[in-house]
Amino acid sequence: MVLFIALTCAAPLWAEPTIVPVNADWTQDAPGVRHKITVADLPPPFATESANNGPRVVARPAGAQLRAPAGFRIEEYASGFRYPRYLRTARNGDIFVTESSSNAIKVLRDRDGDGKPDVTETFADSGMNKPFGIAFYPPGPEPQFLYVANTNGVVRFPYRNGDLKARGPVENLNAELSGGGLLRGGGHWTRDIVFSPDGKKMYVSIGSYSNVSDNASEADRARIFEFNPDGTGRNVFAWGIRNAVGIAFRPGTNELWMSTNERDELGDDLVPDYISRVQTGGFYGWPWFYLGNHQDPRHKGKHPELAEKVLVPDVLVQSHSATLNLCFYDGGQFPAEYKGDIFAAFHGSWNRERRTGYKIVRVPFDKATGKARGDYEDFVTGFVTSDGNVWGRPVGITVAKDGALLFSEDGNKTIWRVSYGGK
Repeated sequence: MVLFIALTCAAPLWAEPTIVPVNADWTQDAPGVRHKITVADLPPPFATESANNGPRVVARPAGAQLRAPAGFRIEEYASGFRYPRYLRTARNGDIFVTESSSNAIKVLRDRDGDGKPDVTETFADSGMNKPFGIAFYPPGPEPQFLYVANTNGVVRFPYRNGDLKARGPVENLNAELSGGGLLRGGGHWTRDIVFSPDGKKMYVSIGSYSNVSDNASEADRARIFEFNPDGTGRNVFAWGIRNAVGIAFRPGTNELWMSTNERDELGDDLVPDYISRVQTGGFYGWPWFYLGNHQDPRHKGKHPELAEKVLVPDVLVQSHSATLNLCFYDGGQFPAEYKGDIFAAFHGSWNRERRTGYKIVRVPFDKATGKARGDYEDFVTGFVTSDGNVWGRPVGITVAKDGALLFSEDGNKTIWRVSYGGK
């Protein structure tokens, strides 16, 4: 195993972070670098040409080092997966890993407490179709099921604390959710799933079929839905959300938060992705508007009655970063200033001339007001090589039982562990 220690050039915790321009690229990424994007920073549509600049994924170069703030240590946690995407920490500390392309869920267990898994089992490998989000139900100390959000439905497996394999066959939920009902594959295929803290409601995010179409294929897409835990009682919780890849409840509250990929092909710096509270019944603009009453020129003149209803998200993210999963830091290992903050995985750009993303970021909350400050900071960087190739694309993220941060990447198909070792 190769161990990577955070470089000493990382910004110390007490330093005022460097703020980079809104059109910065990966060459300016570094731990502690701060990004703040406001609506006033938005360029007009087509200020730059739409780029087709997908990453060339390469094997991890010899000597490649990931970087994190001073005092943090980064090491490879596990490897050898087919396509690790989503991570979820079980109550007993097991790490559940969704392998979307192989329709399987793996379980990793650290029996000796050394911070590395020594057991890997396949929890389930049938009854799934491009599984992504997973959630234990009911919330609390004694779950009875593991719910799985397939691309075309929600299923669940019987589960008790400590199970390494499903203790019973897969169960399809309400027909509206499974077997060709409300959830349909195609387009943005990932589905995330969470339960309200009281366990009374289930939330499922469904991305759009297209980039920016409003035809019939978009019926019941680009939404976050609310259901009863058995799949009945459908309600549109929020809409106009192009692709909320990650959703999570803020600990100690009833606030649902989302990590959203916005539309492409309007230029390098449009439209910013975002991380935000989800307001009940809120409309976030897609596909006709973005970030308030900015109309997408490809839908000029459509739905003027909605223009003043478009919400501006809490934290705007550099366009095309592809922010995927997010989690709230509720562990006890990191310094106190990290408690309650968001960590998010940026998969990385393809529709930008100069790359952005390919990193883990921190979204700080103001401890006095309890609100997101509106900026975000680079936390783990180093997945882009000096010549612009990419050796890691972060996807899933979770807080381990010991307080370390784990994240998956599907470029070289590994999971990484970030721990804090002191000053």
